[in-house]
Amino acid sequence: MKKVVALGEVLLRLSTKGHLKFSQAIELNADYGGSELNVLTGLANFGMQAEMVTRLPENDIAQTALMQMRKYNIGTKHILKGGKRLGLYFLEKGASVRGSKIIYDRAHSSFADIEKGMIDWETVFKDAAWFHWSGITPGVSQGAADVCLEAIEKATQLGLTVSTDFNYRANLWNYGKTPGDIMEKMVSKCHVILAGDYASKQYFNIVPDGDSEEKLQQSLCEKLKQRFPNSKKIIITNRKNISALHNKWSAVMYDGEKMRSSQSYDITDIVDRIGAGDSFMGALIYGLSHYNDQKALDFAVAASCLKHTIYGDANLVSKDDVENLMGGDTSGRVNR
Repeated sequence: MKKVVALGEVLLRLSTKGHLKFSQAIELNADYGGSELNVLTGLANFGMQAEMVTRLPENDIAQTALMQMRKYNIGTKHILKGGKRLGLYFLEKGASVRGSKIIYDRAHSSFADIEKGMIDWETVFKDAAWFHWSGITPGVSQGAADVCLEAIEKATQLGLTVSTDFNYRANLWNYGKTPGDIMEKMVSKCHVILAGDYASKQYFNIVPDGDSEEKLQQSLCEKLKQRFPNSKKIIITNRKNISALHNKWSAVMYDGEKMRSSQSYDITDIVDRIGAGDSFMGALIYGLSHYNDQKALDFAVAASCLKHTIYGDANLVSKDDVENLMGGDTSGRVNR
């Protein structure tokens, strides 16, 4: 399988220890993440070639981010150097009925100041089969949106599969454009779409019809397919929040004719749910590249279920770990 390329911002994650509130914290854990990077980390962990495209400043903090990417076998040769700072986000992890909080500090980061024409996409996509981006990237800045569209158009021209995760972030999109102004042209060229009802409404004012969860999902998939006929697979993840540390997790996939449903997992004692959707996307790309549609969906849901047990943004489980869970092993026993 040829490599998967992704474009996005790499962020320094600063999180409170345990479940402390920001006002209680006297120290913060430092980690690295970002939606597209998280997708690639999962893919690389499953054995696929993964290449990250971003822009980083030339300082020790950015160098440490590069070291982490190389540690997880993610290609970095097309990463641009420039600008003055790495984007940040601060995380306060919730507990019980108190939800988590995220504060972004990304204005005028190296990636936010990226511009069209800086990246030679013809070279980047040599030997690549898949390009992935998320709705977070065009929400960062006009420059990031321009570069993302530039990449999508070149990937389409070269015959790559293009995927997106809608990933709407209300705290972004503050540079004078609405999501609807930007996203339509980008999503119209995508073959694999990971969506949700909230993001679909915010981006495209698409609202599903129905009096049951099954009918609402079917309606949303059909409306997205009608709006974006180039799409081959439309996927919706379903999270039932019982508390901050107890969720139910499943997904459906629609190919324009058939709706497929996954197993539902009851996830208790969540360690870290940040990056769960990204872990789903990475495992889905792997699954669609190696399995039939049903197994790909089941693999993605199981992989992202396991991510909830992993600290940090990235999913670090193996293919065997995922397949064991798919086979029904939920014992959590010690492997010796």
